Amino acid sequence: MKIAFRSLLLSGAAAAMLFLGGCAQNTAPASTFVLLDGSSTTTQDMRGKVTLVNFWATSCTTCVAEMPEIVATYEKFKARGYDTVAVAMSYDPPSYVVNFAETRKLPFKVAIDNTGTVAQAWGEVKLTPTTYIVNKKGEIVKRYVGAPNFSELHQLIEKLLAEA
Repeated sequence: MKIAFRSLLLSGAAAAMLFLGGCAQNTAPASTFVLLDGSSTTTQDMRGKVTLVNFWATSCTTCVAEMPEIVATYEKFKARGYDTVAVAMSYDPPSYVVNFAETRKLPFKVAIDNTGTVAQAWGEVKLTPTTYIVNKKGEIVKRYVGAPNFSELHQLIEKLLAEA
C-alpha cells in the first residue's frame, strides 16, 4: 500500500513539473532579484513587459555560448517593452559573475541568487541554462532547458509583445 501511495505522489509531482514545463500559463513566482549594483527588482516589476528570465552560470559552456544571442535578443526588442534578467546560480562565485557581466558589457539586469531561493521558487532550477518567458500579465508562457531555438524565441516574443 505504501509503495502505491508513493508512486501516486511521485506521478503527481511529475505531472506538476510537466505542467510547468510546457506552455501552460502559470503566474511567475514572487521573487526579488538582487542585482550586481546592489539594487533589486521583483517579479511584480515585470508586469507590463515581456521578460526573459535566464538562470545561468559562468562555468556553464552552453550558458556562455548563448549569452551573445540573449544580448542580441534584448537589443532587438528592448524598445518595445521587452526586458531580460540573467540570474547567476548560487554556486557561481560573485566575482566571476561581475567579471563576466563587465567584460561582455551585458546590457540587461544581472542578478546573483546567492541563497538559491530564486532558483528554488522558479521550479527548483538545477540545470543551466534554464530560461523562462514571462508575458505582460506576469505569467510564465514558456520554459527552455538548454539553449532555446532563437528564431522560435523571437517569434514568441513578437507574439507576446503584440498582446494587450
